[in-house]
Amino acid sequence: MNATSQAHRGSRVRIAVGVTGVLMLAACASTPPPTASLQAAQLAISNAERTDASRYAPGELSEARAKLASADTAVKEQRMILAERFAEESRAEAEFASAKTADVKAKAVNHEMTRSTDTLVEEMQRSSGDKP
Repeated sequence: MNATSQAHRGSRVRIAVGVTGVLMLAACASTPPPTASLQAAQLAISNAERTDASRYAPGELSEARAKLASADTAVKEQRMILAERFAEESRAEAEFASAKTADVKAKAVNHEMTRSTDTLVEEMQRSSGDKP
């Protein structure tokens, strides 16, 4: 080997080592906190609380709060991927609590309307003298 090829090979090694170092630094760089996911989870919990989910879906709402607390803990521990996962799970659980609450309320309204309709039918039959 001549001196030129050795120098060329040495510079390739240095470039490879430099690129590897840059990639390792990029991999070690801190991932930013999942602020948007945390805010979405908090908003979903607030919305669920406003719809009275603590009365109609307490388990789901409690789970949403617990997952949000886990997400906050993961952020403090610099585990951002885990924090984002917990935040997304919290949001989903809170949205489920809201949906369950809306379902229970809608069923109650439906039941009341059915009962009222039955009462009106009975009144109409009584007034007209018809037998049911």
